[in-house]
Amino acid sequence: MRLNLPNLVTLLRIMLIPLVVGVFFVPDAVLSYENQNIAATAIFIVAALTDWLDGWLARRLNQMSVFGAFLDPVADKLMVAGALVVLLYLGRVHAFVALIIIGREIAISALREWMAQIGQSKSVAVATVGKLKTISQMIAIPLLLYHDSLLFAWLDCAALGTVLINVAAVLTVISMLYYLRKALPLLRESA
Repeated sequence: MRLNLPNLVTLLRIMLIPLVVGVFFVPDAVLSYENQNIAATAIFIVAALTDWLDGWLARRLNQMSVFGAFLDPVADKLMVAGALVVLLYLGRVHAFVALIIIGREIAISALREWMAQIGQSKSVAVATVGKLKTISQMIAIPLLLYHDSLLFAWLDCAALGTVLINVAAVLTVISMLYYLRKALPLLRESA
């Protein structure tokens, strides 16, 4: 397997995940609490932008690959799960919300794997509700990482981030039910 530029960008996203988490374990003498929040937020935003960049590069350079199609969603799920675990550790997200989001990612990944094995991967293609969930998550997580500060002197990051992550959890359940409903007839057939 030869790595191409889009896959290298995806691997960069995976390498940024430990940095988002690790920032909060740097001693206060080296990096203050406020600067930890800012650094983690900036790293997460860069990682999130690489998600867009790797897809754009793959299409633009005509370098789409089976490995890239596998690695990209894995990187996304690792990025979200890593951020949720650190937010849970910091007490910025409720355990139930983190469990719903991470659990859904695992369940839907397994469902997609099974559907691909039986030649029905198009049956669980990304739906609009899944895209809305992702948008909500990708806005909520940086706001929760930034947390204590007001953005633009008026935007309460913690409050808006909490609302959006809860919206993401609701959309997560809805999207999981949508995908399961699409797969149910195939599950019955294979039983």
